Amino acid sequence: MKDFHELKIWQRSHRLTLDVYRATQPFPKDEIYGLTSQMRRASASIPANIAEGCGRQGDLELARFFQMAMGSACELEYHLLLAFDLKLLKESEYTPISKEVTEIQKMLASFIRKLRARS
Repeated sequence: MKDFHELKIWQRSHRLTLDVYRATQPFPKDEIYGLTSQMRRASASIPANIAEGCGRQGDLELARFFQMAMGSACELEYHLLLAFDLKLLKESEYTPISKEVTEIQKMLASFIRKLRARS
């Protein structure tokens, strides 16, 4: 069992989730059960899956949860683009959050490769 708090990937994905919550706060009320909810759930799913994977036994199980985190990161990547295209996010909000998602995806991919190579 690993302490997820110590993982840089978890720390960054947690900060990303906080950024997504802040960015979606001014979204229209009619999006509260739509795009707002989807973006928040996808972003929170990334660090949640990392944390859950750290509580499991073995590298293959950890890799499986990191793969689920990757799926959530890809989902968030699309939702961010949609929110930007719908003019719900300004470019000054979209660009840094989108870049952070890409960096987290790279970190997850690297972590998954290492875990699978060790197994």
